[in-house]
Amino acid sequence: MTTTTLAVLVPLLPFLGAAAGLLLGRTAPGFVRPLAVLPTLASLVPAVLVAARQGGGTAIDAATELTPTGSVPIELALHIDGFAALVAVLVGVVATCVQIYSTGYLRHDPRYPSYAALVSLFTSAMLLVVYSGDLIVLLVGWEVMGICSYFLVGHYWETPEARAASIKAFLVTKLGDVPFLIGLFALGTDAGSFRITRVLGTVASGGLHHPTLVALLLLAGVAGKSAQFPLHTWLPDAMAGPTPVSALIHAATMVAAGVYFIARLLPVFEASSAAMVVLAVMAAVTMAGSALAALAQDDIKRVLAYSTIGQLGYMTGALAVGDRGAAVFHLLSHGAFKALLFLAAGVIIHAAGTNSLAAMSRMKDLRARVPDAYWTMTVALLSLAAIPPFAGFFSKESVLGAAERVATGHTEHAPGAAGWIVLVTGLVTALLTAAYATRLWLLAFRGHGPEAPDHGKQPLTMNAVLWVLCVPSLAFGLAYGVLPGWFDGGSLTPALTTSVLGTGLALVGGLVTYGAWRHTTALAARVPLGAVAAHPEADAGLVEAEAIASHTPVYGDVAYAPDPADPGRLLLGPLHRHAAVGFHLDAVYDALFVRPVRAGASLVRFLDREVVETYVHGAGALPRLLGAAVRRAQTGNVQTYVSALLAGTVLLAVAALLVATGV
Repeated sequence: MTTTTLAVLVPLLPFLGAAAGLLLGRTAPGFVRPLAVLPTLASLVPAVLVAARQGGGTAIDAATELTPTGSVPIELALHIDGFAALVAVLVGVVATCVQIYSTGYLRHDPRYPSYAALVSLFTSAMLLVVYSGDLIVLLVGWEVMGICSYFLVGHYWETPEARAASIKAFLVTKLGDVPFLIGLFALGTDAGSFRITRVLGTVASGGLHHPTLVALLLLAGVAGKSAQFPLHTWLPDAMAGPTPVSALIHAATMVAAGVYFIARLLPVFEASSAAMVVLAVMAAVTMAGSALAALAQDDIKRVLAYSTIGQLGYMTGALAVGDRGAAVFHLLSHGAFKALLFLAAGVIIHAAGTNSLAAMSRMKDLRARVPDAYWTMTVALLSLAAIPPFAGFFSKESVLGAAERVATGHTEHAPGAAGWIVLVTGLVTALLTAAYATRLWLLAFRGHGPEAPDHGKQPLTMNAVLWVLCVPSLAFGLAYGVLPGWFDGGSLTPALTTSVLGTGLALVGGLVTYGAWRHTTALAARVPLGAVAAHPEADAGLVEAEAIASHTPVYGDVAYAPDPADPGRLLLGPLHRHAAVGFHLDAVYDALFVRPVRAGASLVRFLDREVVETYVHGAGALPRLLGAAVRRAQTGNVQTYVSALLAGTVLLAVAALLVATGV
């Protein structure tokens, strides 16, 4: 079988699985789980074979024109280089793990068939984005992911939180997609083709007429899809969806698409120094702001959501300094440990039985209950905090090393200002990341919340997946010596300066947080917090659905009972209440956009009802009056009709006589 045929099968198999799942989900429930797992697992096999055959060598290109357009052609094209080959393997691994995990997590969910089919479709769309060599075909996968996220985030549609989160995710990402689409059209017009290779050739020859404008338009779409400032606000709220969906979105699909898009078209952005500086500033604000917000969250999934935003900021920071190898290295590493973190959080949700999604203030020493989640999550958190020798250390240090080389003038891929912005903010964020990772570990596994009811052991499929993902979270970073051959050949070896600074700051952040936790634990009087009782046989998905329905804590102004032993409150001080609500960015957007739009809609409704309809009713009133007058004249009395006829005849005769005599 040719490599091209294998590559076509990679996105096709999950798509066929999704179609079969939607068609047979209700009529043949026994086929639901095989149709969820097997097509995704089967697509992983050709993805691995394609990666092995591509081997980091010459890119695989194939294309066929879909239909004559009369202008810029649209082609069903493949462009598989080292970046695409490895990212496709990541998508396949994470999606397979999520599908296997979901068979246990949502085993009693009545809507599991549609859920599993949508996850397969989500996977297929991301794989289409990864392999596509044509920007319009890439856009199809890009938009299909958007609609899949809408349905999956709103899976528990009975709850207002899930409905609001799905609508918010859809609208915010669409807000970025409008300028993104315009930017794609501009690229295609300048290049005379939507083929990625021809677009890059046009950029190399200086044929891009307005590089800054095009780059900024594309950045708007990337900011929405990859949850970068200022369009990141949808991602924390998207935690209202099932936890396996969160793992898929955060680790391998949706948010990874924007970073991957910039990596694939990086020369377009490098053509404008202004765009690179804007990208660096966007990454810096995203990194620092999300890390502070993560340090103030009580819900474990929202901590991880803000963590994803910050780690994506590292990736866009690497792209801002022109090193897409470091960006994709961190994308691959992050995909492994963030999927592990979310799936472990799902196990914790089941074990804790909290009234919120997973309020850490309500957890009590869960180590004994969830030993698999405890050990694997510890590995993932160490990787997140970039502690050597875990995977996150090597990938994050590759980003900081790239920024340091640009800042000190050792490379000219990007402006020196972009290098300094990414380097300084990245080091500060390393400290904050270790702080919130340590806080999460302490509150989840050594917390002093109320004793939650025992819900029994988790299904084997859930725990087995955790150990599978633990392996790359621990060891993938050691591939830093091999990966340059798959990428652009740039070194991914950690630099001494940034390694010492980054690791030192991470250790400081962890130790300070531990000290603050010990201090607050010793002094604080515990606040009694209740826990929801659930049946031991209930699965984690139903526990989570009931937890969302109870909607405590309230996300907005913090309405949950504060935990006086939370080290985040001590570390952030007065900043805590602002960080807990995302620095009020949603309130700002509500004042700037939502309220004016609603006011405009109210004005239009008033004009429609009170002005337009008044004229319409007025235009119909005169004919109605004339009709009423004529109707009254029709009495049905023949004598009246004859009298009126004679009177009219007399009047006409008199008028004619007057005219004839000239009076």
